[in-house]
Amino acid sequence: MNKFFKAANILHYFSFALLIAFLSVFLLLPIYLVISEGLHWDLISEIFRNPVTREGLLNSLKIALLTTFLTILIAFPFALLFNKYDFKGKKAVSFFMLLPMILPPFVGALGIQQFLGYYGVVNTLLRSFGIAPVAFFDGENKLLAVAIIEALHLYPILYLNLVASLNSIDPSMEEASHLLGAGKLQTFFKVTLPLVKNGLFAGCSIILIWSFTELGTPLMFGFTRTTPVQIFNGMNEIESNPLPYALVAVMLFFSTILYLMAKKMLRTANAVTGKGSRQSGAYCLRGFTSWLPFTAFALLAIISLLPHIMLLCCAFSQEYYQTLLPKVFTLIHFEEALSNPMVIPSIINSLRYALLATFIAVILGLTGALIQHKWRLKGGLLADILCMLPLSVPGIVIAFGYIGMSAKIDWARDFFNPNGNPLLLLGVAYAIRRIPYVIRSASSGLQQTPDDLEFAARNLGASEKGAFFRITFPIIGAHLLIGGLFAFSFSMLEVSDSLILAQKSAFYPITKALFELSQFLGNGPAVACAFGVWTMLFLGATLFLASTFAGKKSTDVFKF
Repeated sequence: MNKFFKAANILHYFSFALLIAFLSVFLLLPIYLVISEGLHWDLISEIFRNPVTREGLLNSLKIALLTTFLTILIAFPFALLFNKYDFKGKKAVSFFMLLPMILPPFVGALGIQQFLGYYGVVNTLLRSFGIAPVAFFDGENKLLAVAIIEALHLYPILYLNLVASLNSIDPSMEEASHLLGAGKLQTFFKVTLPLVKNGLFAGCSIILIWSFTELGTPLMFGFTRTTPVQIFNGMNEIESNPLPYALVAVMLFFSTILYLMAKKMLRTANAVTGKGSRQSGAYCLRGFTSWLPFTAFALLAIISLLPHIMLLCCAFSQEYYQTLLPKVFTLIHFEEALSNPMVIPSIINSLRYALLATFIAVILGLTGALIQHKWRLKGGLLADILCMLPLSVPGIVIAFGYIGMSAKIDWARDFFNPNGNPLLLLGVAYAIRRIPYVIRSASSGLQQTPDDLEFAARNLGASEKGAFFRITFPIIGAHLLIGGLFAFSFSMLEVSDSLILAQKSAFYPITKALFELSQFLGNGPAVACAFGVWTMLFLGATLFLASTFAGKKSTDVFKF
C-alpha cells in the first residue's frame, strides 16, 4: 500500500513538473525575451521622450480608465437590481447579460461606425432637426468611441462578479443597519459597498488590463496613437528596430502595476460577507412593477447590442447612406462572403485552433487545480500563480514574445514561426490566455467537493484513478464544462494573437479574416459585416450553452 501511494505521489509531482515546464516555455520565456530585448534605458527613455509613443501610452491609459468607469456605471445598478428584487423574467436576465460578449468589440466597430459615422444614423437624425452633424471619430471623440464600445462589450464581467458578491451578503447585515437608523444610501456606502469590494475590484482589474491592452478596437477605428496599435505597426521592423520590444516591455510594466494594485485592494477589502443568501432577502415585486426590472434589463441589452444590430443592418443592406434604416435589403453580401476564398477556410481554421486550445487549457487548468486543491503538493501555490499569470499579461505581449522567439532563438524558430501553419502556435497561444478561466472554474468545483466521498470509495477498494473518475470527476464535470465553453468561445473570437501570429491567408482565423475583409475597398466592410453575423450567431449559441450550464457559477471563470 505504501508503494502504491508513493507511486501515485511521484505521478502527481511528475504532472506538476510538466505543467511548470509547459508554462515556462510558452508563458515565461516569451515574457523574459520581451523584457531582455526591450528593457534598456536608452529605448525606454526614447519612448517617454518621443511625443508619439508618449501620447500612445497616455491614450491607452485614458481608454482603460474610461472603459472601467463606464462599466461600473452600467454594471453596478443592474447587479443591485438583480439581487434586491424578484421579478418576472428574472431567469432570462443572465443570458441577456452575456449577449454583448458574443462578438469582439473590434467587429462591432464596423456597426458602430454606421451608427455614429458622419453620414450615419445619429448624424442623419441630427440633420433632420437642423442640427449640425457631430464628428464622433475625430480627436478625443475617437477615444471616447473606443471606450464606449469596449465598455458595452466588457460590462458583463463586472456584472457577474458583483452579482456573486451581492448574493453572498447576509440580508440581516443590511437589516441591522436599517434598524439602527441608517437610511438606504448610508447603508449602501457603510455596509453593502465594503462587502462587495472583492467582486468590484476583481471585475474592474480584468476590465482595466483588458482595455489597456486591447488592439482590435482602436485598430478598426484607425486610432493609431495607442500603444497596442503602435506595437502592431512596428512588428515588421523588430529585427532591425528594437523599439517595439521596449513598447511591449513598458506596456507589460504598466499592466503589472495595475494588476498588483488591484490585488492589494482585494487583500485589504473587507471580505466578511456572512453566510446568508441575497435571494432570501430579495423583495418580490407584484403586478405591473414586476415587469419593470425586466424592461430595464431588456433596454440595456438593446443598447449594448447596438453594434451587433447595426452590423446586421449593414450586412443585409444594399444602400445605407444618410438614412435611419437601410433603403434596400439584400443577401448579396452573404453570397460574396461565401464565395470569398478567406471565409470558409477561416471558419474551419478557427474551429481547429479553438478546439485545440480548449483541450490544452482544460488539461492544464485541471492539473493546476488538482495540484493545489486535491493533491495539495508543496509548491501548489506556485502552480496556481503561474496559471493565473496570463490575466495580468496582455495577449499582445505573449504574441509579440512568440514572434521574438522565432527571430532570436534558433531552436524555437520552426515552432514559433508564424509564416508556416500556425495550428500548434495559435492553439497554444489561445490556451495560455484561457487557462485562468478553467483553473478557477475547476478549483471552485474541487473546493465544493468533500474529500470524504473519495476516501469512502478508496476504503471500499477503488483505486485512486477509479475513485477520481467515478466520484470526483462527475461532480466537477459541470465546472469543467463551464470553463471549457468559455475557453472555446473566447478562443474563437481572440483578436491580438490572431492578428499578430496568423501571417498567411490560408491559415487566417475568423478575426484576422474579418479584419482583412474590412480593409477592402468597395463592399469589403459590408462583406465583413455579413461574415460577422455568422460568427455572432455561432458564438451566441455557445455562450447560451455556457450560461445555461453555469447559472450562478458563471463568475467563477472571471475570478482571480
